Amino acid sequence: MKLDILAFASHPDDVELGCAGTLIAHIAAGKKAGVVDLTRGELGTRGTPAERVAEAEEAARIMGLSVRDNLGFADGFFANDKEHQLQIVRKVRQYQPDIVLMNALHDRHPDHGRGAAVVAEACFLAGLKMIKTLGDDGLEQQAWRPKAMYNFIQDRYIKPDFVMDVTPHWEKKIETIRAFRTQFYNPDDNSPNTYISSPEFLDFIEARAREYGHAIGVTFGEGFTSAKQVGVRNLFDLI
Repeated sequence: MKLDILAFASHPDDVELGCAGTLIAHIAAGKKAGVVDLTRGELGTRGTPAERVAEAEEAARIMGLSVRDNLGFADGFFANDKEHQLQIVRKVRQYQPDIVLMNALHDRHPDHGRGAAVVAEACFLAGLKMIKTLGDDGLEQQAWRPKAMYNFIQDRYIKPDFVMDVTPHWEKKIETIRAFRTQFYNPDDNSPNTYISSPEFLDFIEARAREYGHAIGVTFGEGFTSAKQVGVRNLFDLI
């Protein structure tokens, strides 16, 4: 299955918080999108890995993803090394995305920056034909390198290189976040409180989206950074 957009995330719920609106918008426009979570988030204080898998599946259904995979890397301890890079290379070659979205370059959680680095390097390596990998069918995969890679912005403020208008899809984005019932505010849940489980955290997510949206003259926006200069072919595509 070839995808137009493939988002990699260190933890289940990273995509929902950072770029779900962007994925939903492109799916609504007829594009095929998928997500590959690097870990199961097993170090999280709330919820079990099994619960988070089920929550990720529900969020994928809400978004309308064509596929959602999990590589099962060790939460908190995966490395940017050959072993982990090759697993990502296989996913890039399997789905042949034109655009890859990935974690913030640096953030409150060290897994986010590490996830961004390992995905970026793997995307480059995926385009080298001398690196041989096998697909799930046992056949040798073709080399493939995405045309563009962007980092979605997460907890720490980063000035975006561009902002995606997600206003028409904001309510559905919030649905995807609330699909992670064990992780975010739930007045009926007596689990230990965490940084992201307070009602104020969801207020922050909305405030950040309103801030980015305000910068481009819309209600809600999601911010992205790019290691390469972003170019356009049509000035009328710009807001």
